[in-house]
Amino acid sequence: MYKCLVVTDPETAPGFRMAGVEVIELAHPDEAEKLVIRLLHRDDTGVIAMNEDFIVKLDHKIMERIERSYRPIIIPIPSGRKQVDRESYMDRLLRRAIGYNIVVRR
Repeated sequence: MYKCLVVTDPETAPGFRMAGVEVIELAHPDEAEKLVIRLLHRDDTGVIAMNEDFIVKLDHKIMERIERSYRPIIIPIPSGRKQVDRESYMDRLLRRAIGYNIVVRR
């Protein structure tokens, strides 16, 4: 069974730990790239929820690799400042997973 883990800053990590999720804390967004490369090679991880401040710092080649890979799926955790186009990113994840785009209207 694949597990879910969270990559976030030290301020929000305790809340995720209280929820029972494995948490990796990064003190600075520049550390994210090395960590993501390691996590992409883990066989036990299915979903990585990552602080969007860290996702923004990833090299475009790594992001392309993430978007092409079957597993793990990396989803952004909002940081308060909208830096990642969340809707577009989630649309691409859904399209890759099920083959077409789903639009939910409110």
